[in-house]
Amino acid sequence: MMHAQKDKRMKNMLESLTRRSVSIILTLVLAGCAAVGPDYTRVEPRTPDEWHAELEGGLTAGSMAPETLAHWWSTLNDAQLDSLVARAVNGNLDLKNARARIREARGLRGISKADLFPTLDVAASASKQRTSENSGTGTESELYSAGFDAGWELDVFGGVRRSVEAAQANLEATQENLYNVLVSLLAEVALNYVEVRTFQARLAVTEANIKTQQETYDLNQSRYEAGIIDELAVQQSLRILESSRSQIPALKTGLDAAKNRLAVLLGEQPGKLHGELAVKQPIPELPATVVVGIPAETLRHRPDIRRAERNLAAQTARIGEATAELYPKFRLFGTIGLESLSSGDFFEWASRTWSIGPGVSWNIFDGNAIRQNIEVQTARQEQALIQYEAAVLKSLEEVENVLVAYAKEQLRRESLSKAANAAQRAALLAQDQYHAGLVDFNNVLDAQRSLLILQDELNQSNGAVISNLVRLYKALGGGWKSLAAMEDTPKKTVKAAQQTTR
Repeated sequence: MMHAQKDKRMKNMLESLTRRSVSIILTLVLAGCAAVGPDYTRVEPRTPDEWHAELEGGLTAGSMAPETLAHWWSTLNDAQLDSLVARAVNGNLDLKNARARIREARGLRGISKADLFPTLDVAASASKQRTSENSGTGTESELYSAGFDAGWELDVFGGVRRSVEAAQANLEATQENLYNVLVSLLAEVALNYVEVRTFQARLAVTEANIKTQQETYDLNQSRYEAGIIDELAVQQSLRILESSRSQIPALKTGLDAAKNRLAVLLGEQPGKLHGELAVKQPIPELPATVVVGIPAETLRHRPDIRRAERNLAAQTARIGEATAELYPKFRLFGTIGLESLSSGDFFEWASRTWSIGPGVSWNIFDGNAIRQNIEVQTARQEQALIQYEAAVLKSLEEVENVLVAYAKEQLRRESLSKAANAAQRAALLAQDQYHAGLVDFNNVLDAQRSLLILQDELNQSNGAVISNLVRLYKALGGGWKSLAAMEDTPKKTVKAAQQTTR
Protein backbone atom coordinates (compact mmCIF):
# COMPACT_ATOMS: atom_id res chain seq x y z
CA MET A 1 0.00 0.00 0.00
CA MET A 2 2.80 2.37 0.93
CA HIS A 3 4.64 1.52 -2.30
CA ALA A 4 1.53 2.27 -4.31
CA GLN A 5 1.15 5.67 -2.62
CA LYS A 6 4.82 6.47 -3.29
CA ASP A 7 4.43 5.49 -6.94
CA LYS A 8 1.38 7.69 -7.21
CA ARG A 9 3.15 10.69 -5.62
CA MET A 10 6.17 10.16 -7.90
CA LYS A 11 3.90 9.99 -10.93
CA ASN A 12 2.12 13.20 -9.92
CA MET A 13 5.48 14.96 -9.45
CA LEU A 14 6.69 13.86 -12.89
CA GLU A 15 3.47 14.95 -14.53
CA SER A 16 3.63 18.33 -12.73
CA LEU A 17 7.25 18.79 -13.76
CA THR A 18 6.45 17.88 -17.33
CA ARG A 19 3.54 20.33 -17.50
CA ARG A 20 5.68 23.14 -16.12
CA SER A 21 8.52 22.34 -18.53
CA VAL A 22 6.20 22.28 -21.50
CA SER A 23 4.64 25.55 -20.34
CA ILE A 24 8.08 27.20 -20.07
CA ILE A 25 9.15 25.93 -23.49
CA LEU A 26 5.90 27.04 -25.15
CA THR A 27 6.39 30.47 -23.60
CA LEU A 28 9.89 30.59 -25.08
CA VAL A 29 8.52 29.49 -28.45
CA LEU A 30 5.97 32.29 -28.46
CA ALA A 31 8.53 34.81 -27.29
CA GLY A 32 11.11 33.68 -29.81
CA CYS A 33 8.87 33.33 -32.87
CA ALA A 34 10.98 35.89 -34.72
CA ALA A 35 14.06 34.18 -36.18
CA VAL A 36 17.43 35.67 -35.24
CA GLY A 37 19.69 37.18 -37.86
CA PRO A 38 19.00 39.79 -40.56
CA ASP A 39 15.77 39.70 -42.54
CA TYR A 40 16.36 39.82 -46.28
CA THR A 41 15.05 42.77 -48.27
CA ARG A 42 15.00 42.24 -52.02
CA VAL A 43 17.49 44.46 -53.80
CA GLU A 44 16.61 46.30 -56.98
CA PRO A 45 19.31 47.00 -59.57
CA ARG A 46 20.26 50.58 -60.30
CA THR A 47 19.87 51.17 -64.02
CA PRO A 48 20.00 54.14 -66.40
CA ASP A 49 16.76 55.40 -67.89
CA GLU A 50 17.85 54.60 -71.44
CA TRP A 51 20.63 52.95 -73.38
CA HIS A 52 23.79 54.94 -73.99
CA ALA A 53 24.30 53.45 -77.45
CA GLU A 54 22.61 55.20 -80.34
CA LEU A 55 19.70 53.10 -81.57
CA GLU A 56 20.06 52.73 -85.33
CA GLY A 57 19.92 50.01 -87.93
CA GLY A 58 16.30 49.14 -87.12
CA LEU A 59 16.74 49.23 -83.33
CA THR A 60 14.01 50.91 -81.30
CA ALA A 61 13.47 51.49 -77.57
CA GLY A 62 9.77 50.71 -77.58
CA SER A 63 8.18 48.25 -75.21
CA MET A 64 9.19 44.68 -76.00
CA ALA A 65 6.44 42.23 -76.91
CA PRO A 66 6.79 39.29 -74.48
CA GLU A 67 5.91 36.76 -77.19
CA THR A 68 8.57 38.11 -79.56
CA LEU A 69 11.28 37.96 -76.93
CA ALA A 70 10.15 34.50 -75.83
CA HIS A 71 10.41 33.10 -79.39
CA TRP A 72 13.02 35.47 -80.82
CA TRP A 73 14.48 32.86 -83.21
CA SER A 74 11.17 32.75 -85.08
CA THR A 75 11.79 36.34 -86.25
CA LEU A 76 14.48 34.92 -88.58
CA ASN A 77 11.82 32.95 -90.50
CA ASP A 78 13.92 29.81 -90.87
CA ALA A 79 12.08 26.49 -90.45
CA GLN A 80 15.35 24.56 -90.16
CA LEU A 81 16.47 26.74 -87.25
CA ASP A 82 13.09 26.30 -85.53
CA SER A 83 13.49 22.53 -85.75
CA LEU A 84 17.04 22.60 -84.37
CA VAL A 85 15.99 24.77 -81.42
CA ALA A 86 13.15 22.41 -80.47
CA ARG A 87 15.44 19.38 -80.65
CA ALA A 88 18.15 21.10 -78.62
CA VAL A 89 15.71 21.85 -75.81
CA ASN A 90 14.79 18.16 -75.63
CA GLY A 91 18.25 16.67 -76.06
CA ASN A 92 20.92 19.05 -74.76
CA LEU A 93 22.93 17.49 -71.95
CA ASP A 94 23.70 20.75 -70.13
CA LEU A 95 19.98 21.43 -69.94
CA LYS A 96 19.30 17.94 -68.58
CA ASN A 97 22.03 18.46 -66.00
CA ALA A 98 20.46 21.77 -64.94
CA ARG A 99 17.10 20.05 -64.49
CA ALA A 100 18.74 17.39 -62.33
CA ARG A 101 20.27 20.13 -60.16
CA ILE A 102 16.78 21.51 -59.60
CA ARG A 103 15.62 18.15 -58.31
CA GLU A 104 18.69 18.05 -56.07
CA ALA A 105 17.96 21.52 -54.68
CA ARG A 106 14.32 20.59 -54.13
CA GLY A 107 15.42 17.53 -52.15
CA LEU A 108 17.80 19.60 -50.02
CA ARG A 109 14.96 21.98 -49.23
CA GLY A 110 12.87 19.01 -48.12
CA ILE A 111 15.68 17.86 -45.83
CA SER A 112 15.82 21.30 -44.23
CA LYS A 113 12.05 21.35 -43.73
CA ALA A 114 12.14 17.94 -42.05
CA ASP A 115 14.00 19.47 -39.09
CA LEU A 116 10.86 21.45 -38.22
CA PHE A 117 8.96 18.28 -37.33
CA PRO A 118 9.26 15.67 -34.55
CA THR A 119 11.12 12.42 -35.11
CA LEU A 120 9.84 8.97 -34.17
CA ASP A 121 11.98 5.85 -33.94
CA VAL A 122 11.00 2.28 -33.17
CA ALA A 123 13.44 -0.28 -31.78
CA ALA A 124 13.31 -3.83 -30.47
CA SER A 125 15.93 -6.18 -29.06
CA ALA A 126 16.33 -9.56 -27.42
CA SER A 127 19.49 -10.62 -25.58
CA LYS A 128 20.73 -13.48 -23.40
CA GLN A 129 23.77 -13.20 -21.12
CA ARG A 130 25.64 -15.11 -18.45
CA THR A 131 27.74 -13.65 -15.65
CA SER A 132 31.10 -15.02 -14.62
CA GLU A 133 31.19 -17.43 -11.71
CA ASN A 134 34.50 -15.93 -10.60
CA SER A 135 33.12 -12.40 -10.42
CA GLY A 136 29.43 -12.99 -9.98
CA THR A 137 26.81 -15.64 -9.53
CA GLY A 138 27.32 -17.40 -12.81
CA THR A 139 23.65 -17.14 -13.66
CA GLU A 140 22.05 -16.71 -17.06
CA SER A 141 19.47 -14.03 -17.83
CA GLU A 142 17.37 -12.81 -20.74
CA LEU A 143 16.16 -9.32 -21.65
CA TYR A 144 13.46 -8.41 -24.14
CA SER A 145 12.58 -4.82 -25.02
CA ALA A 146 10.63 -2.89 -27.64
CA GLY A 147 9.46 0.69 -27.80
CA PHE A 148 8.96 4.00 -29.54
CA ASP A 149 11.30 6.99 -29.07
CA ALA A 150 10.07 10.46 -30.02
CA GLY A 151 11.95 13.73 -30.06
CA TRP A 152 11.33 17.29 -31.16
CA GLU A 153 13.78 20.15 -31.22
CA LEU A 154 11.79 23.36 -30.87
CA ASP A 155 12.95 26.02 -33.32
CA VAL A 156 12.74 28.77 -30.71
CA PHE A 157 15.33 31.08 -32.27
CA GLY A 158 14.65 30.27 -35.91
CA GLY A 159 17.80 28.44 -36.88
CA VAL A 160 15.85 25.77 -38.74
CA ARG A 161 13.56 28.33 -40.32
CA ARG A 162 16.57 30.25 -41.59
CA SER A 163 17.93 26.99 -42.98
CA VAL A 164 14.68 26.38 -44.84
CA GLU A 165 14.71 29.97 -46.06
CA ALA A 166 18.24 29.51 -47.43
CA ALA A 167 17.31 26.20 -49.08
CA GLN A 168 14.26 27.79 -50.72
CA ALA A 169 16.32 30.68 -52.08
CA ASN A 170 18.93 28.22 -53.31
CA LEU A 171 16.22 26.24 -55.10
CA GLU A 172 15.01 29.42 -56.79
CA ALA A 173 18.59 30.30 -57.77
CA THR A 174 18.98 26.83 -59.28
CA GLN A 175 15.78 27.37 -61.23
CA GLU A 176 17.14 30.62 -62.60
CA ASN A 177 20.33 28.80 -63.52
CA LEU A 178 18.26 26.43 -65.66
CA TYR A 179 16.76 29.42 -67.45
CA ASN A 180 20.21 30.93 -67.90
CA VAL A 181 21.50 27.69 -69.43
CA LEU A 182 18.48 27.73 -71.71
CA VAL A 183 19.15 31.31 -72.86
CA SER A 184 22.76 30.42 -73.68
CA LEU A 185 21.73 27.19 -75.42
CA LEU A 186 19.26 28.91 -77.73
CA ALA A 187 21.85 31.50 -78.68
CA GLU A 188 24.54 28.86 -79.29
CA VAL A 189 22.25 26.84 -81.54
CA ALA A 190 21.38 29.93 -83.60
CA LEU A 191 25.00 31.14 -83.75
CA ASN A 192 26.30 27.80 -84.98
CA TYR A 193 23.45 27.50 -87.47
CA VAL A 194 24.27 30.95 -88.86
CA GLU A 195 27.91 29.90 -89.01
CA VAL A 196 26.97 26.83 -91.08
CA ARG A 197 25.05 28.97 -93.56
CA THR A 198 27.85 31.55 -93.65
CA PHE A 199 30.47 28.91 -94.47
CA GLN A 200 28.20 27.51 -97.17
CA ALA A 201 27.82 30.97 -98.71
CA ARG A 202 31.56 31.57 -98.57
CA LEU A 203 32.21 28.20 -100.19
CA ALA A 204 29.73 28.95 -102.97
CA VAL A 205 31.38 32.31 -103.71
CA THR A 206 34.87 30.80 -103.65
CA GLU A 207 33.87 27.93 -105.94
CA ALA A 208 32.19 30.36 -108.37
CA ASN A 209 35.34 32.47 -108.48
CA ILE A 210 37.46 29.35 -108.97
CA LYS A 211 35.30 28.44 -111.96
CA THR A 212 35.88 31.86 -113.50
CA GLN A 213 39.58 31.73 -112.74
CA GLN A 214 39.79 28.24 -114.27
CA GLU A 215 38.26 29.57 -117.47
CA THR A 216 40.77 32.43 -117.49
CA TYR A 217 43.65 30.02 -116.97
CA ASP A 218 42.43 27.71 -119.73
CA LEU A 219 42.11 30.66 -122.10
CA ASN A 220 45.60 31.91 -121.28
CA GLN A 221 46.99 28.40 -121.76
CA SER A 222 45.42 28.22 -125.20
CA ARG A 223 46.68 31.68 -126.16
CA TYR A 224 50.15 30.81 -124.92
CA GLU A 225 50.22 27.60 -126.96
CA ALA A 226 49.13 29.68 -129.98
CA GLY A 227 52.02 32.07 -129.35
CA ILE A 228 49.75 35.04 -128.70
CA ILE A 229 50.95 35.69 -125.11
CA ASP A 230 53.99 34.79 -123.10
CA GLU A 231 54.17 32.29 -120.22
CA LEU A 232 54.00 35.01 -117.55
CA ALA A 233 50.25 35.48 -117.93
CA VAL A 234 49.73 31.71 -117.74
CA GLN A 235 51.66 31.39 -114.50
CA GLN A 236 49.93 34.45 -113.01
CA SER A 237 46.50 33.02 -113.78
CA LEU A 238 47.58 29.67 -112.34
CA ARG A 239 48.81 31.38 -109.17
CA ILE A 240 45.52 33.12 -108.43
CA LEU A 241 43.58 29.94 -109.31
CA GLU A 242 45.50 27.75 -106.89
CA SER A 243 45.46 30.49 -104.25
CA SER A 244 41.67 30.45 -104.38
CA ARG A 245 41.58 26.66 -104.27
CA SER A 246 43.72 26.70 -101.12
CA GLN A 247 40.87 28.39 -99.24
CA ILE A 248 38.45 25.50 -99.84
CA PRO A 249 39.89 23.05 -97.25
CA ALA A 250 39.84 25.68 -94.49
CA LEU A 251 36.26 26.64 -95.31
CA LYS A 252 35.13 22.99 -95.34
CA THR A 253 36.90 22.40 -92.03
CA GLY A 254 35.04 25.32 -90.47
CA LEU A 255 31.74 24.11 -91.95
CA ASP A 256 32.18 20.59 -90.55
CA ALA A 257 33.16 21.96 -87.15
CA ALA A 258 30.01 24.12 -87.02
CA LYS A 259 27.84 21.11 -87.96
CA ASN A 260 29.51 18.93 -85.33
CA ARG A 261 29.02 21.61 -82.69
CA LEU A 262 25.34 21.82 -83.58
CA ALA A 263 24.98 18.06 -83.23
CA VAL A 264 26.55 18.12 -79.76
CA LEU A 265 24.27 20.98 -78.72
CA LEU A 266 21.34 18.78 -79.71
CA GLY A 267 22.73 15.92 -77.62
CA GLU A 268 23.64 13.89 -80.69
CA GLN A 269 26.90 12.45 -81.98
CA PRO A 270 29.16 14.60 -84.19
CA GLY A 271 28.42 14.00 -87.84
CA LYS A 272 24.74 13.29 -87.26
CA LEU A 273 23.60 16.54 -88.92
CA HIS A 274 25.92 16.54 -91.92
CA GLY A 275 23.37 15.02 -94.25
CA GLU A 276 20.52 17.15 -92.93
CA LEU A 277 22.48 20.38 -93.44
CA ALA A 278 24.18 19.35 -96.69
CA VAL A 279 21.83 21.37 -98.88
CA LYS A 280 22.96 24.96 -99.08
CA GLN A 281 20.46 27.46 -97.64
CA PRO A 282 20.78 31.25 -97.51
CA ILE A 283 21.83 33.09 -94.38
CA PRO A 284 18.66 34.14 -92.49
CA GLU A 285 17.49 37.68 -93.17
CA LEU A 286 17.15 40.48 -90.64
CA PRO A 287 13.76 41.61 -89.36
CA ALA A 288 12.85 45.18 -90.28
CA THR A 289 12.89 46.39 -86.67
CA VAL A 290 14.19 45.08 -83.36
CA VAL A 291 12.67 46.36 -80.12
CA VAL A 292 15.20 46.47 -77.29
CA GLY A 293 13.15 48.10 -74.52
CA ILE A 294 14.81 49.93 -71.64
CA PRO A 295 17.63 48.83 -69.28
CA ALA A 296 15.36 48.15 -66.28
CA GLU A 297 13.18 45.90 -68.42
CA THR A 298 16.21 43.96 -69.63
CA LEU A 299 17.53 43.33 -66.13
CA ARG A 300 14.19 41.91 -65.06
CA HIS A 301 14.32 39.48 -67.98
CA ARG A 302 17.84 38.18 -67.42
CA PRO A 303 17.98 34.90 -65.43
CA ASP A 304 21.62 35.40 -64.42
CA ILE A 305 20.73 38.56 -62.50
CA ARG A 306 17.77 36.92 -60.80
CA ARG A 307 20.03 33.99 -59.92
CA ALA A 308 22.56 36.35 -58.32
CA GLU A 309 19.76 38.00 -56.33
CA ARG A 310 18.51 34.65 -55.05
CA ASN A 311 22.05 33.67 -54.06
CA LEU A 312 22.21 36.87 -52.03
CA ALA A 313 18.91 36.00 -50.33
CA ALA A 314 20.17 32.50 -49.48
CA GLN A 315 23.39 33.81 -48.01
CA THR A 316 21.51 36.35 -45.89
CA ALA A 317 19.45 33.53 -44.40
CA ARG A 318 22.61 31.59 -43.57
CA ILE A 319 23.70 34.41 -41.28
CA GLY A 320 20.60 33.81 -39.18
CA GLU A 321 21.20 30.06 -39.29
CA ALA A 322 24.70 30.61 -37.87
CA THR A 323 23.49 33.18 -35.30
CA ALA A 324 20.96 30.71 -33.86
CA GLU A 325 23.87 28.57 -32.65
CA LEU A 326 24.58 31.24 -30.01
CA TYR A 327 21.34 30.40 -28.21
CA PRO A 328 20.18 27.35 -26.25
CA LYS A 329 18.36 24.47 -27.92
CA PHE A 330 15.15 23.15 -26.39
CA ARG A 331 13.91 19.63 -26.95
CA LEU A 332 10.94 17.49 -25.99
CA PHE A 333 11.49 13.76 -25.81
CA GLY A 334 9.45 10.73 -24.87
CA THR A 335 9.69 6.96 -24.82
CA ILE A 336 7.06 4.28 -24.51
CA GLY A 337 7.64 0.56 -24.72
CA LEU A 338 7.78 -2.89 -23.17
CA GLU A 339 10.62 -4.53 -21.26
CA SER A 340 10.78 -7.98 -19.65
CA LEU A 341 13.23 -10.64 -18.47
CA SER A 342 11.02 -13.34 -19.94
CA SER A 343 9.41 -13.66 -23.35
CA GLY A 344 6.36 -15.24 -21.76
CA ASP A 345 5.27 -12.12 -19.88
CA PHE A 346 6.64 -9.58 -22.42
CA PHE A 347 3.18 -8.36 -23.42
CA GLU A 348 1.80 -8.11 -19.88
CA TRP A 349 0.74 -4.74 -18.45
CA ALA A 350 3.52 -4.88 -15.89
CA SER A 351 6.15 -4.86 -18.68
CA ARG A 352 5.28 -1.32 -19.79
CA THR A 353 7.91 1.45 -19.61
CA TRP A 354 7.71 5.13 -20.44
CA SER A 355 9.51 8.39 -19.99
CA ILE A 356 8.79 11.97 -21.05
CA GLY A 357 10.41 15.26 -20.43
CA PRO A 358 12.00 18.41 -21.77
CA GLY A 359 15.70 18.92 -22.50
CA VAL A 360 17.93 21.89 -23.03
CA SER A 361 21.50 22.24 -24.27
CA TRP A 362 23.61 25.34 -24.65
CA ASN A 363 27.08 25.64 -26.04
CA ILE A 364 28.59 28.13 -23.61
CA PHE A 365 32.20 27.75 -24.74
CA ASP A 366 33.54 26.79 -28.16
CA GLY A 367 36.64 28.91 -28.55
CA ASN A 368 34.62 31.62 -30.33
CA ALA A 369 33.93 29.28 -33.26
CA ILE A 370 30.24 30.21 -33.53
CA ARG A 371 30.94 33.95 -33.73
CA GLN A 372 33.66 33.33 -36.28
CA ASN A 373 31.18 31.35 -38.37
CA ILE A 374 28.76 34.28 -38.19
CA GLU A 375 31.57 36.49 -39.46
CA VAL A 376 32.24 34.02 -42.27
CA GLN A 377 28.60 34.00 -43.36
CA THR A 378 28.42 37.79 -43.17
CA ALA A 379 31.50 38.11 -45.37
CA ARG A 380 29.94 35.67 -47.84
CA GLN A 381 26.80 37.78 -47.91
CA GLU A 382 28.93 40.80 -48.78
CA GLN A 383 30.54 38.79 -51.59
CA ALA A 384 27.11 37.74 -52.88
CA LEU A 385 26.02 41.38 -52.96
CA ILE A 386 29.15 42.35 -54.89
CA GLN A 387 28.58 39.48 -57.31
CA TYR A 388 25.01 40.69 -57.84
CA GLU A 389 26.18 44.23 -58.57
CA ALA A 390 28.87 42.88 -60.91
CA ALA A 391 26.25 40.82 -62.78
CA VAL A 392 24.16 43.94 -63.28
CA LEU A 393 27.10 45.92 -64.67
CA LYS A 394 28.20 43.04 -66.88
CA SER A 395 24.73 42.66 -68.36
CA LEU A 396 24.49 46.39 -69.12
CA GLU A 397 27.93 46.26 -70.75
CA GLU A 398 26.94 43.23 -72.81
CA VAL A 399 23.81 44.90 -74.17
CA GLU A 400 25.57 48.22 -74.88
CA ASN A 401 28.36 46.48 -76.81
CA VAL A 402 26.07 44.34 -78.91
CA LEU A 403 23.78 47.30 -79.72
CA VAL A 404 26.76 49.11 -81.21
CA ALA A 405 28.07 45.99 -82.97
CA TYR A 406 24.67 45.21 -84.52
CA ALA A 407 24.14 48.71 -85.91
CA LYS A 408 27.70 49.32 -87.09
CA GLU A 409 28.03 45.94 -88.80
CA GLN A 410 25.02 46.83 -90.91
CA LEU A 411 26.80 49.98 -92.07
CA ARG A 412 29.88 47.90 -92.87
CA ARG A 413 27.78 45.38 -94.78
CA GLU A 414 26.20 48.15 -96.84
CA SER A 415 29.62 49.45 -97.87
CA LEU A 416 30.88 45.94 -98.62
CA SER A 417 27.83 45.28 -100.78
CA LYS A 418 28.52 48.37 -102.87
CA ALA A 419 32.21 47.51 -103.09
CA ALA A 420 31.46 43.91 -104.15
CA ASN A 421 29.10 45.10 -106.89
CA ALA A 422 31.74 47.49 -108.14
CA ALA A 423 34.41 44.76 -108.03
CA GLN A 424 32.21 42.43 -110.05
CA ARG A 425 31.69 45.11 -112.69
CA ALA A 426 35.41 45.88 -112.70
CA ALA A 427 36.29 42.20 -113.16
CA LEU A 428 34.03 41.95 -116.21
CA LEU A 429 35.45 45.13 -117.72
CA ALA A 430 39.03 44.05 -117.08
CA GLN A 431 38.35 40.67 -118.71
CA ASP A 432 36.80 42.29 -121.81
CA GLN A 433 39.58 44.85 -122.16
CA TYR A 434 42.23 42.16 -121.74
CA HIS A 435 40.67 40.08 -124.48
CA ALA A 436 40.62 43.17 -126.65
CA GLY A 437 44.29 43.78 -125.94
CA LEU A 438 43.66 47.12 -124.26
CA VAL A 439 45.13 46.22 -120.83
CA ASP A 440 47.65 43.69 -119.59
CA PHE A 441 46.76 40.65 -117.51
CA ASN A 442 47.67 42.30 -114.18
CA ASN A 443 44.43 44.28 -114.37
CA VAL A 444 42.46 41.04 -114.64
CA LEU A 445 44.35 39.50 -111.74
CA ASP A 446 43.76 42.49 -109.50
CA ALA A 447 40.08 42.62 -110.38
CA GLN A 448 39.50 38.90 -109.76
CA ARG A 449 41.45 38.95 -106.49
CA SER A 450 39.52 41.99 -105.22
CA LEU A 451 36.20 40.43 -106.24
CA LEU A 452 36.86 37.24 -104.29
CA ILE A 453 38.03 39.12 -101.19
CA LEU A 454 35.09 41.52 -101.16
CA GLN A 455 32.46 38.84 -101.83
CA ASP A 456 33.93 36.71 -99.05
CA GLU A 457 33.94 39.65 -96.63
CA LEU A 458 30.38 40.47 -97.61
CA ASN A 459 29.21 36.95 -96.76
CA GLN A 460 31.07 37.10 -93.47
CA SER A 461 29.42 40.44 -92.72
CA ASN A 462 25.98 39.00 -93.57
CA GLY A 463 26.61 36.25 -91.03
CA ALA A 464 28.04 38.71 -88.49
CA VAL A 465 24.93 40.90 -88.61
CA ILE A 466 22.63 37.95 -87.90
CA SER A 467 25.03 36.66 -85.22
CA ASN A 468 24.98 40.06 -83.54
CA LEU A 469 21.18 39.97 -83.58
CA VAL A 470 21.32 36.57 -81.86
CA ARG A 471 23.75 37.95 -79.28
CA LEU A 472 21.45 40.91 -78.74
CA TYR A 473 18.48 38.68 -77.95
CA LYS A 474 20.69 36.65 -75.63
CA ALA A 475 21.86 39.82 -73.87
CA LEU A 476 18.22 40.87 -73.48
CA GLY A 477 17.49 37.56 -71.73
CA GLY A 478 15.27 36.21 -74.49
CA GLY A 479 13.99 32.70 -74.93
CA TRP A 480 13.56 31.21 -71.48
CA LYS A 481 9.92 32.19 -70.93
CA SER A 482 8.71 30.15 -73.86
CA LEU A 483 10.13 27.00 -72.29
CA ALA A 484 9.69 27.74 -68.58
CA ALA A 485 7.05 25.05 -68.30
CA MET A 486 9.73 22.45 -68.99
CA GLU A 487 11.51 23.14 -65.68
CA ASP A 488 9.92 20.05 -64.11
CA THR A 489 11.10 16.81 -65.70
CA PRO A 490 8.19 14.49 -66.53
CA LYS A 491 7.90 11.49 -64.25
CA LYS A 492 8.41 9.08 -67.11
CA THR A 493 11.77 10.69 -67.85
CA VAL A 494 12.82 10.24 -64.23
CA LYS A 495 11.71 6.60 -64.22
CA ALA A 496 13.58 5.93 -67.44
CA ALA A 497 16.71 7.44 -65.96
CA GLN A 498 16.35 5.29 -62.85
CA GLN A 499 15.95 2.13 -64.93
CA THR A 500 19.01 3.05 -66.95
CA THR A 501 20.98 3.52 -63.73
CA ARG A 502 19.97 0.09 -62.50
